[in-house]
Amino acid sequence: MGIQHTDLAGKVVVITGGSRGIGAETARAFARQGAIVAVLGRDEAALTAVAAELHELGEPRNPGGPGVSKALGLVADCTDAAALAAAVERIEGELGPVDVLAAFAGGNGYPVPTVRETEEHWRSVVDGNLHATFLTVHAFLPGLLERGTGSIVTMASTAGRLPGGSSAAYAAAKAGVLMFTRHLALEVAGRGVRVNAIAPGAVRTEITAERMPPEVQAAVAAAHPLGRLGEPEDIAEATLFLASDASSWITGQTLDVSGGRVIV
Repeated sequence: MGIQHTDLAGKVVVITGGSRGIGAETARAFARQGAIVAVLGRDEAALTAVAAELHELGEPRNPGGPGVSKALGLVADCTDAAALAAAVERIEGELGPVDVLAAFAGGNGYPVPTVRETEEHWRSVVDGNLHATFLTVHAFLPGLLERGTGSIVTMASTAGRLPGGSSAAYAAAKAGVLMFTRHLALEVAGRGVRVNAIAPGAVRTEITAERMPPEVQAAVAAAHPLGRLGEPEDIAEATLFLASDASSWITGQTLDVSGGRVIV
């Protein structure tokens, strides 16, 4: 277990893209802190399994220890505003007002030469990353502003920071997420809500393991100055920091969790 953020105990946390990979690991990290966690995604069976695990992780291991009373796994397409509105209503009804939003839904960053890019793929990638982030934030932001407190963490990528290694569609979408994050942070800073982004380098998720042969993983790891791929736990710990009081004077920033791949 990493650093303890006691202020997160009892907080209601929503994580999109929470059925597996970085999202699911981040949900586990919050549950270990005693947070009440809702995970959103498209895979109902995976979400149910993650929610059951969160219940167990939140159970007190000793009298007075941290624990969660509830966890939810909700099927919601983050490119569908109506589905997100329904998720907000259910989460607030069953868990209470949302304190932390991790807008992590997205992906599909594998390389596609621009000369071979199709309009369909371009729209799909931008919709699934940039538009989904906007719709997710748009759904939960009114409640955060009404209460005058909370933290939003968006999911960017080194692809939005440096050219190369992904499709132009994915790079453009993630760069858009970064500017959206900065713009929103400035817009709501005076209303008690902080907004920051995480930009991971290459992370060893289930999908990475399936699609990237070991020799390619080794080559990609070597391109990072710290000499390894990231792990979902690396991103989860960074998210806890940005969501907690430990970062209470930080907003509008991009935290590059990239093994030194991005140094500014």
